[in-house]
Amino acid sequence: MPADSGIAEAASVLRTGGLVAFPTETVYGLGANALDARAVARVFEAKARPSFDPLITHLAEAAELEKLVGAVPAAVAALAERFWPGPLTLIVDRPAVIPPIVTSGLQTMAVRVPDHEAARALIAAAGVPVAAPSANRFGQLSPTRAEHVVRGLGAAVDVVLDGGSTRCGIESTIVDVRGDRPVVLRLGALPVEALEEAVGPVSVRSGSSGQPVAPGTLAAHYAPRTPLRLAAGAEPAAGEGARRGFLAFRERPSGDWAAVEVLSGRGDLTEAAARLFDALHRLDGTGVDEIVVEPVPDVGVGRAINDRLRRAAATWR
Repeated sequence: MPADSGIAEAASVLRTGGLVAFPTETVYGLGANALDARAVARVFEAKARPSFDPLITHLAEAAELEKLVGAVPAAVAALAERFWPGPLTLIVDRPAVIPPIVTSGLQTMAVRVPDHEAARALIAAAGVPVAAPSANRFGQLSPTRAEHVVRGLGAAVDVVLDGGSTRCGIESTIVDVRGDRPVVLRLGALPVEALEEAVGPVSVRSGSSGQPVAPGTLAAHYAPRTPLRLAAGAEPAAGEGARRGFLAFRERPSGDWAAVEVLSGRGDLTEAAARLFDALHRLDGTGVDEIVVEPVPDVGVGRAINDRLRRAAATWR
């Protein structure tokens, strides 16, 4: 249903233990009442998500964080004031009111305030924090349109709020500021450069194949159903009879490719990020045998784009 007119009904579904897919500025989320362990278990079931991969808790306003966790550390408060609402997820100690299933048993919790009017209106109307990973089957392409959610999860979701295409197109940046130096646990829509302008030097931790310390940090993730690999140098044109698709940054490749998507003809990394998953969804639906992807410049949000492409390729390696 339309995001602007379906808030009341969707909020009622959340309060009664149901699942609601809703738009944020990053990707569509699959939400459940974060205070209801049974409802959160439905999220893991719907996504076929392993229980060891924690979820992000979403709030309607930054002021709700203190109500939820008590005294907010100064470093967390400073970043929240600067970047919330927005595509920044922060790590805090898990309050007792949040069931351990939300954090996969970790004593820490990932939390953010989305920069999307419908998302915040839904959370406010529900009157509860909302635990929400991306609204897709685990390990597959993240959804940036409502139709991606419906195609991927179908009847496993009680309500899908359609807010059109998401603005950022990739997930939030996750940062842990509990130590001496902030640590980026997941690259995302908020560039590292913007963080460093606010807090000084930060460290970036690569993904893990073991117990994740934050959502979306497994080494293999974000993959289409079609085998995907990174282009190596000057990628040869598709040969005769080959059915390969190509995801280009700004220029169409030469040769007879079965399908081609260009992320940004003007070389705009923000536009490329916004179009990334949508373009991969389209290539995935063409029936090609393989998708070849061209890395983008590894600066700004380009680092997060390349991070997603590497994890997708790792799934098929």
